[in-house]
Amino acid sequence: MPNAEKLAKKQLYFNKLVDLCVNTPKALIVSVDHVASKQMQDIRMDLRGRAVVLMGKNTMIRKALEMGHVDHPNAGLDILRASIKGNLGFIFATNCELDDIRATLGKFVLESAAKAGQDSMVDLDIPSGPTGMDPSQTSFFQTLNIATKIVKGQIELISNFKILTKGEKVSASAAPLLTRLGIKPFNYKMEVEMVFQNGGVFAAAVLDIKEEVLMQKFMAGVNNMAAFSREIGIPTEAGLPHAFGNAFKNVAALLGDGAFTFKEVEDVKKFFADPDAYAAANPGGGGGGGAAAAAAPAAGGKAAAAKVEEPEEEEEDQDFDLFG
Repeated sequence: MPNAEKLAKKQLYFNKLVDLCVNTPKALIVSVDHVASKQMQDIRMDLRGRAVVLMGKNTMIRKALEMGHVDHPNAGLDILRASIKGNLGFIFATNCELDDIRATLGKFVLESAAKAGQDSMVDLDIPSGPTGMDPSQTSFFQTLNIATKIVKGQIELISNFKILTKGEKVSASAAPLLTRLGIKPFNYKMEVEMVFQNGGVFAAAVLDIKEEVLMQKFMAGVNNMAAFSREIGIPTEAGLPHAFGNAFKNVAALLGDGAFTFKEVEDVKKFFADPDAYAAANPGGGGGGGAAAAAAPAAGGKAAAAKVEEPEEEEEDQDFDLFG
């Protein structure tokens, strides 16, 4: 049974984790596989005063979150507890944004040599050409059936050779060859797995969604709502501009030939009375609302017709010059 000192340390850890989860609005859940202690130290120092880095065993994390959920049932600690799988830790943003934390994690990357039996993180080809290795080391290439030749006292690859495939294990022959060539194919750093914010857990991909994308999706939803409300005849705030626009068109159509009028429909009646004169008086299409928009295509059509006639006259002149 653990002594009183260990129990006190565990309780302090439980209290700290629950307090941060409840009182800090946002945090990153990071994977710390293959992260060196020096990397961890550098990240802590860089984030000091801006964020809190908290690691721990999964059993302790789950126990703390389970106890915290009893006292804070609306904090989302039960959802967070269900997401703790693997070698994970927390970085709570106390005085910065989540993007600032991600930028810091990107600064501390450790290059690592390939080890036999581990899963490859990348696809890697050894390029053709000289390797810098002397002919006595051809056995490393022969084991992998890599075609080589000796040129100027060193081994040279005849063609590119794919030595690592992403997701497959590093072979016992590939690891020492990469070490001999001085190639460190893997980069290790804290990887952001999930985001904990306002009692919810989200995939890390949400951090890459830009404001422009959010606005585009929001406006698409507004357009869909407006179309849906107009179709079923139920007024909504999104559909009001379209409803008022259609109502004004109906009123303008009813008053086109009548004596009754009002200020907003005057421009429309002028356009109906003499479209050509209205187009000449409003060449820019401003101030006339729908009438100006209707007049503009008419004027544009005449201009297009005039442009079409000009090439025909030039062609007639050219025919006359060439064959006259």
